[in-house]
Amino acid sequence: MLKKQGLIIPDEQRAINYLTNIGYFRLGAYLYPLLKDPKTNHTYKDGATFDMALNMYRFDRKLRILLFNEIEKIEVAIRSAINNWISDGLCDIFWITNADYFNSPAIFTKTITFIQSEIKKTKEDFILHFRNKYSNPYPPAWMITEIIPLGVLYNIYNNLKSKKLKKKIANYFGLSLPAFTSWMLILSNLRNLCGHHVRIWNKEISFVAIDPQKHTYPWIDNSATDMKRIYYRICIIKYLLFTVSPNNSVTQKLKSLLAKYPAIDIKAMGFPSNWQNEPLWQC
Repeated sequence: MLKKQGLIIPDEQRAINYLTNIGYFRLGAYLYPLLKDPKTNHTYKDGATFDMALNMYRFDRKLRILLFNEIEKIEVAIRSAINNWISDGLCDIFWITNADYFNSPAIFTKTITFIQSEIKKTKEDFILHFRNKYSNPYPPAWMITEIIPLGVLYNIYNNLKSKKLKKKIANYFGLSLPAFTSWMLILSNLRNLCGHHVRIWNKEISFVAIDPQKHTYPWIDNSATDMKRIYYRICIIKYLLFTVSPNNSVTQKLKSLLAKYPAIDIKAMGFPSNWQNEPLWQC
């Protein structure tokens, strides 16, 4: 079918192997950019090859791995900051399970139900040890923050009554409260996309972040950036690493990956033509 539609496939057995192990549906997302307009005619551009799609697939996979590794550093730092600042500020190591500290009872109830479920099913040694040694109904906050997803932690942070504490945490990462809150949601979504092997390199992502009006570290020219594309999210990661890992090598890693795949259309990723000259990437 692909050959009839004009796709060049020099080695059919090799292509069959990839289609078998990757799946036509998944690989189809990388074949799609090679179609002529209108794409509904399902006719490939002159010179379009199976290897072109395969290279896009490989690039996307390596990009996901790169970003997932950097998000992990940021996620761990966010968990630690939220637990440390709030436990200290409220003088309560069990704050995360105390309804008095939160705005919405409905959101709190939903969160507690989830926490109860996670505590019940977890096999983490530190939770099992706590349950065997202490009579408290819930473990302290620093244990709970280790077993819940970033998206749930976002709901907890966002629902907190103390705006003062939320601002302190946001300021620690060099951001205003609205920007940091939205960036937590953006990171949670991107982490899930990377973790579930979803195509991201040229994807238009519906979640739109709040661009920081004030920022401690160098930032980008938002007027030249499509905030729904992956480039903006890469910039978010780079910015947060100023706090989490100041001597990080993400710029070099990104440049190296792009150099390895020169055929990738970085405009489709949202990269402006002068992206390397942006203040963010000069540090």
